[in-house]
Amino acid sequence: MTDLIRRRPILSAVTGFLLLLVLISSFPIVPETKQAVVVRFGKPVRILNRYEVGKPIGAQGAGISYRLPFADQVVWIDKRVLDVDMQRQQVLSTDQRRLEVDAFARYRIVDPLLMYIRARTEQQLNEQLRPILGSEVRNELGKVSFAALLTPERQGIMDNVRTSLNRIARQYGAEVIDVRIKKTDLPDGTPLQSAYDRMRTARLQEARSIRAQGAKQAQIIRAQADADAARTYAASFGKDPEFYDFYRAMQSYQTTFVGNGQDKTAPTTIVLSPQNDYLKEFTGRSH
Repeated sequence: MTDLIRRRPILSAVTGFLLLLVLISSFPIVPETKQAVVVRFGKPVRILNRYEVGKPIGAQGAGISYRLPFADQVVWIDKRVLDVDMQRQQVLSTDQRRLEVDAFARYRIVDPLLMYIRARTEQQLNEQLRPILGSEVRNELGKVSFAALLTPERQGIMDNVRTSLNRIARQYGAEVIDVRIKKTDLPDGTPLQSAYDRMRTARLQEARSIRAQGAKQAQIIRAQADADAARTYAASFGKDPEFYDFYRAMQSYQTTFVGNGQDKTAPTTIVLSPQNDYLKEFTGRSH
């Protein structure tokens, strides 16, 4: 052996290096955030660092493991929460409004063996869940109105989507944790402008209705106040008729000689006899 190494040092170094690689690859290190399926000639034989409910990531299970060189293949699967984005698409609500919806789901692979059998890789699982998520979101939003998406009812809608999506994801060894809508918009162009016009018309009608109701209430209050004032005046003047005559004469003088204060033209000159009955409050009632 020593003579062979001396005669062929390069070949020996290459052979030693390959043996070292085989030895290192026979003992894979399982990261804390990964779980793995060991596949021997295309058949899964065991699971490394499998996810367990309630068991924190980083607990016992990670570290150095082993595999048969050239026979075993290690398929790595993430233990952490993953996400899948829905392709932006149009949804028709119950009030016949087309909405541009963008949503995403968060999930975790809880059965790596089933995931490997059904989807093989995380990327393929993502591709499987994306159209299903879009279909479930479209079905649920098609059952509600646009206004419902702006209320707390939206959370219930997302819970329904999560439940429906989770039933299908379980078939792939995944568990859906949450579903959220990132954005819900009206389509650009004519539909959006039409929606704005309808909203503006509705608000204008509501404003006219409020103003009409306010004017009606103002007339009722004004009429009631005038009636109360008339009763008060009648009760007061009935106690002293002479004061009532004097009060009405002063009002008449103010209107005739002074005006209502709004006419900015030159005052009008009126010539009357001192004995005119109209001026009796100036000359005294005894005259």
